Amino acid sequence: MTLLATGLPKEEFDVRVIALHRGGHFAEQLKSSDIPVEILGKRLRFDPLAFVRLRKSLAAFRPHVVQSFLFAANSYVRLPGIAPRGCRIVVSERCVDSWKSGWQLQLDRRLVSRTDAMTVNSASVAEFYAEAGVPRSLIHTIPNAIPVSSSEYSRDEARAILGLQSHHKIVGFVGRLAEQKRLQDVVWAFQLLHQVVDDVRLVLVGDGPERDALAELATSFGCRQWVVFAGHREDASSLMSAFDVFVLASSFEGMSNSLMEAMSLGIPCVASHIPPNQELIHHEKTGLLCPTGSSPDLTKALARILNDPEFARRIGDAGQDLIQRDHAVPAMVEAYRRLYRTLASDTRS
Repeated sequence: MTLLATGLPKEEFDVRVIALHRGGHFAEQLKSSDIPVEILGKRLRFDPLAFVRLRKSLAAFRPHVVQSFLFAANSYVRLPGIAPRGCRIVVSERCVDSWKSGWQLQLDRRLVSRTDAMTVNSASVAEFYAEAGVPRSLIHTIPNAIPVSSSEYSRDEARAILGLQSHHKIVGFVGRLAEQKRLQDVVWAFQLLHQVVDDVRLVLVGDGPERDALAELATSFGCRQWVVFAGHREDASSLMSAFDVFVLASSFEGMSNSLMEAMSLGIPCVASHIPPNQELIHHEKTGLLCPTGSSPDLTKALARILNDPEFARRIGDAGQDLIQRDHAVPAMVEAYRRLYRTLASDTRS
């Protein structure tokens, strides 16, 4: 959202951002680009005060198009009386939301009549919502984008921050330590891996509800001393430069930003064989894919990359080329620009 808001041409679009809950890092980034940010301070699941504030804000601004992201915002903005008359409403879904309960999917279906377009970040997410009842004519697939940049840290600097040495072979993950990421499979794979690869370490950057359970699992496997729990880090993407291989074993995704960030840095990647990952990783060309839930297969793939530097370099370079070619920020912004212009020119009666 921040990449989009700051990327739209200022001479063509007047952009404002409204956050339901709170601000933070991205609010400051938006403000530094002269984009107004309003924080509504939503506290409850359905907060009447947030409804009133959102309606007042949109009534004062009277936008041609409102773009919302994720379930709460997608729901709020489509309720009757919230958006001004004639405003076009675009909702955005970012994941194969198999976590949604029946009432949430039912609400999504009921609000379709108040939806002018839905943007999704992968073909898999598009298929999920089409099967959930959203007309395919409303769905627009616009893949995630990653800015072309280099890591803030060198390899050695990132390793020093993590307490690791230059000779260590690092398997890394960045993301929320949540059930969908299937990090228990990664810990089990690492327990097998460290028996066949010397000086290997596992680094988990992020926090979440599975943190303690993963630490206990590593302890029970006898490999806890070789697993680094780095916690939540604002510099998480820069710490990736410490990795020799990135691993993503998720059971479902939309289009993983952390996977894209690792690929953009030329880090060879191993990921679960789910449709969203297949859109980024072409097996043995831009990375390696493994059956979801198979720790032995993860171990084999990780060992192959760590033991074959030439193969690792080749797939890392190919992955980096794919991100730079197919997931550039200007292309994403242009796709949204065209959609907004089309919707704005087709005024609602």
